[in-house]
Amino acid sequence: MSPSKPPAASTSAAAPRAPVELVAIGASAGGVEVISKLLTALPADFPAAVAIVLHIPPDRDSLLPGLFTPRCALPVQEVEDKAPIEPGTVYFAAPDYHMLVEPDGCFALSQDEAVNFSRPSIDLLFESAAVAYRERLLAIVLTGGSADGAAGLQTVRQMGGRAWVQDPASADAPAMPAFAIERAGADLVTGPAALARSLAALALTMLPDSRDR
Repeated sequence: MSPSKPPAASTSAAAPRAPVELVAIGASAGGVEVISKLLTALPADFPAAVAIVLHIPPDRDSLLPGLFTPRCALPVQEVEDKAPIEPGTVYFAAPDYHMLVEPDGCFALSQDEAVNFSRPSIDLLFESAAVAYRERLLAIVLTGGSADGAAGLQTVRQMGGRAWVQDPASADAPAMPAFAIERAGADLVTGPAALARSLAALALTMLPDSRDR
């Protein structure tokens, strides 16, 4: 399929093709509120790991784990280099470091050049996770003001993963989700509340007694 003609966006989640083992989320301007809605919806037995890139100024300490820990039933932490990816754990990218997923199931941090003026880069998270997890990856693009995430989401879909995008009409900064839909298409396009409900519902399909295989 030509990149100029991405698959049409759907307004409802596609039936699971394989159990999701990693949820990768990218957000920028306006992202704190939306991420809060998603994390609050996750049950304590959510079986997948969650990796989040939220664009923040590189010269600031990250306060994100402390901010989200009281709002999330899962453990929340800032990612560390070479840390194994543990199920049921939320990882935030560190300021000024790209967060990559290695094929051996560990994270890697990099200070390579910024991508789309951003470090950490959503594209690099999505692309590396797509190679490692393929159809067991769900990638979500949220509000933001750049094109970061669009190329990575395209790779996710090409590798068999699922792609959800916040409806640009519901975003504080609609450019990032709009770029993602234009370039990659999506399996689900909807507002924050519905994304949160869909993510919580997806957890039911990932439990051992309800997996397809």
